[in-house]
Amino acid sequence: MKALIFALALTTVASVAVAQTPPAAASLPPAPAPAYGPPIGLEAAQGLIDRAIAYGATKGWRLAVAIVEPSGELVAFARMDDTQYGSIHVAQRKAETAARYRLPTAVMEERVQAGRIVSLSNAEALTIGGGVPIIVGERIVGAIGVSGATAAQDAEAALAALAGT
Repeated sequence: MKALIFALALTTVASVAVAQTPPAAASLPPAPAPAYGPPIGLEAAQGLIDRAIAYGATKGWRLAVAIVEPSGELVAFARMDDTQYGSIHVAQRKAETAARYRLPTAVMEERVQAGRIVSLSNAEALTIGGGVPIIVGERIVGAIGVSGATAAQDAEAALAALAGT
């Protein structure tokens, strides 16, 4: 009987302690995404494609690379020889998603992996790494989408192109 009373007392103390635990601090809302700017031009888009392809070639990757303007419409595209045909559409969708949602698709992928699966119900968004907004003067002028390697490698090639390597 003493054990039962002790267990009930312990349960009561534990529930009072939990009830008095202060709520977790609310996280701050994310900073607003950059505003849209004028669309990227063909020459700049082609330069990004050339850098992404050159980077992929040094790694032995076969890539498809798409550049879109802020609306997600295609500006330029290239596919390395023997890149899988499925990567053509995927590169374009990654670029569209990054431009339209003003967010790298790798961030969206991480959110899905962390349990935010609601993004998967949006047929317009491709939540796979490899799409990155192109920001010039704190404005989004388009996005680059890369496909053909792993999602992490696609994102690496896109970032390398944007870094000028």
